[in-house]
Amino acid sequence: MSPRVSVVIPAFNNADYLHDTLASALNQRYVDYEVVIADHSSDDDTAAVIDRFADDKRLRVLSPTTPGGGAQHNWNRVSRAARGELIKLLPGDDLISPAMLSTQVAVFDRHPTVTLCATRRRLVNGDGATIITARGVPRTIVGLHRGADAVRATVRAGSNLFGEPGCVMIRREALEAIGWWDGTNSYVIDERSYCRALLADEGRGHGDFYGLAAPLASFRVSGGQWSVRLSASQAAQVVAFHDYLAAQYPQVVRPVDRCVGNARARLMAQARRLVYTALGFARR
Repeated sequence: MSPRVSVVIPAFNNADYLHDTLASALNQRYVDYEVVIADHSSDDDTAAVIDRFADDKRLRVLSPTTPGGGAQHNWNRVSRAARGELIKLLPGDDLISPAMLSTQVAVFDRHPTVTLCATRRRLVNGDGATIITARGVPRTIVGLHRGADAVRATVRAGSNLFGEPGCVMIRREALEAIGWWDGTNSYVIDERSYCRALLADEGRGHGDFYGLAAPLASFRVSGGQWSVRLSASQAAQVVAFHDYLAAQYPQVVRPVDRCVGNARARLMAQARRLVYTALGFARR
């Protein structure tokens, strides 16, 4: 019998943090779940860290993912291997709290129309120290909302209000329906996929979004991190993503939404770069 939930981990050069990530995934109060992991042909000790957990029957280790293809390649591989109806993609350096799965599954049980559920998250540094205690999912989208309204809100904010993948639980069928993770704009591969899934699912009787105020995930900010390395081009990618949504879904993203969101995206990209520099995490 298939598990209800699949936590999928696309590991890549995460040897320094992967032990804690796997421990958090395997230390859940919820019981009906599996953990699927694939190493994207790392050149550090990622594979050795995975081997330490090999005896846990909830863990399914895939053969190494072939090199190349960017994050989308391994994200899609572990997601396609998921057997659960609900998927949580957990990057190999982030963490989830023991209450994460049970809390989010309860949302799907209470609200059958929900396609995507997100929580707030803490930001932590490379040593695991908290930088910001709660970020994401603003009060305006806490609780149950139409997916279209949540999409409009994240566009106008100029940033990903849903949070990184560790914050999100999504229906497997919704992700599959859009062709899995959409890496057209690599910096917003997660946000772009969330929005497309929410909007596509509206016609299938789902498509609602549910936001949780509790910070049940921890997102790690470190100098070698993929999102930091992309920071120089992030504003251009967010703008391109907004332009795509406005063209494809004009009834959801209006011209004023796109203009406001693009202006905020440019400002926040500059501010984020300054924060990384101040914290000592900027690209060297």
